[in-house]
Amino acid sequence: MTPVTAENITRHELIGLDARISGGSNKSQKRIKGIIINETRNTLTLNQKGVDKIIAKGDASFIFNLGGTLVEVEGKNLIGRPEDRVKKKPKRDW
Repeated sequence: MTPVTAENITRHELIGLDARISGGSNKSQKRIKGIIINETRNTLTLNQKGVDKIIAKGDASFIFNLGGTLVEVEGKNLIGRPEDRVKKKPKRDW
């Protein structure tokens, strides 16, 4: 399996990653951080100290800790069924 990097995080499996909310429309969610335990088309579920928190992908931005490297991703770039998102081809920047 290919390791998760800053370049491929939007096309990679997110369950098991350490994440925190860095911004979004709901300011009370900004303090949430934990391990991603579930993912649906529009939500991520983070386990924070034994409590599950469901976060809408489209309303937040996330910072993922990839072994010491912090990567910030807009939640709207993660929207989609996980099994379809990992197959998606990257967009070209030209």
